[in-house]
Amino acid sequence: MGGDLVSYELRPPAVVLTMNRPERRNALSRGLIEALTSAFARARDDAAVRCVILTGAGPAFCAGMDLVELQAKLGQPDEADEVRADAIRLARLYDLIYTLPKPSIAAVNGPAVAGGAGLVTVCDLALAVPSARLGYPEVRRGLVAAMVMPHLLRHVGERTARWLLLSGELLEATEAQRVGLINAVVPAAQLFDTAHSWAAFLAEGGPQALATTKALLQRFSRQAMSLEETALASAEPRLTEECQQGLRAFFEKRPAPWAQR
Repeated sequence: MGGDLVSYELRPPAVVLTMNRPERRNALSRGLIEALTSAFARARDDAAVRCVILTGAGPAFCAGMDLVELQAKLGQPDEADEVRADAIRLARLYDLIYTLPKPSIAAVNGPAVAGGAGLVTVCDLALAVPSARLGYPEVRRGLVAAMVMPHLLRHVGERTARWLLLSGELLEATEAQRVGLINAVVPAAQLFDTAHSWAAFLAEGGPQALATTKALLQRFSRQAMSLEETALASAEPRLTEECQQGLRAFFEKRPAPWAQR
């Protein structure tokens, strides 16, 4: 599936979906977004699946948007259309996971940053290893984390969300648990055993009752902006000179021109 960018391992009552770009810290390329979309749609329709566990191959869960791929698009004749289309694809993936009628668990095996932290927030439950760090450094690159805002706010509240989104700082796993971004921190050797025990516990719920509960939770937490509006709010900053300066600084491993450190 998707050139093995996502593995689909059925372990009833769950399926384990593993992002498989360890050489790029599972960064969200267009190919990985498409593969994840296909994998979650398959899990939704697979009668053998009662719960979905999402994790990453290698030392990272997900490093967020593939900045190499983004930089390659900028300056091209069709850059605006491509950047906007990619943002909508990711927004639709988030929505697919968030509205999935089956429970989902993020097994955070390492850093979950930017769009990777967004994946954690759209899953129903999340557990992480002690070495994991989570956060949203987009502003430090001249980017805006628009798509993850409503999901982050549901978990941590506005004060913590403002700190994370405006500062770009990453949280240690224990702090992420304290503020409600994840449910638990477990030793690395116990990550998947714990995730599977949670899946078995969730599978004790009636499938229709779980689906209805999730649908009601979505209605009670309806976001103010549409999926398309949120995606475009994330895409437009990518087309600015500020973003291009931020990306150049990131790849050259130097401070962005607006940084005062």
